Amino acid sequence: MTVQKSWTELQTMARACRIVVDALDALEAAAVPGTTTKEMDRIAREHIERAGARPRSSGTGDTRRASASRSTRRSCTGSPGRASSARGTSSASTSAAIVDGFFGDAARTVAVGRVSEEAARLMRVTRDALFAGIDACHPGKRVGDIGTRCRPTPSATAIPWWREFVGHGIGTSLHEEPQVPNYGPPGRRERLVAGMCLAIEPMVNVGKPEVEVLGDAGRR
Repeated sequence: MTVQKSWTELQTMARACRIVVDALDALEAAAVPGTTTKEMDRIAREHIERAGARPRSSGTGDTRRASASRSTRRSCTGSPGRASSARGTSSASTSAAIVDGFFGDAARTVAVGRVSEEAARLMRVTRDALFAGIDACHPGKRVGDIGTRCRPTPSATAIPWWREFVGHGIGTSLHEEPQVPNYGPPGRRERLVAGMCLAIEPMVNVGKPEVEVLGDAGRR
């Protein structure tokens, strides 16, 4: 069921999201050769807590984390560990914060040093897809319109897009309805209404579209 938020709740979520964006700014600044994913997690946690919010911790025991940073070969969330960023690779970080019971959630991919043109193009295409999807968010439109706009250019269609993972609604839970796939068709799925909050998550890769789900024990 789609959850609509009141104006007061939207303001609370806006604060949570602002804290997440600031945390991602700090993580981007720290994404230099040699920084470990465990260190990135510490930076995210400390930043969120200093802002008066609560990190959305996941995992158990020594795998509990406030962020999920992963290297070039990881598509979605990863667990913090000893692996360090290498020059010429990309580093992706996801962070979530909770303010008065409401979640903020965002992710960002950055280059570590100088990266290949292929990697740079991949990041450009994905960023463009995100903003195209955001531009499709108007009352009366459909969730399928968002996914359709996430693939706006001919150059983007030549790059595999994952269908196994999707964006989602967000509010008092990190994942709420509706699911927000990164593909159409337009004019289908749930209707967009004022007060909905969505996490739009275009996921693009170089290579084949198949993915493998790994456990925490194999974290990098």
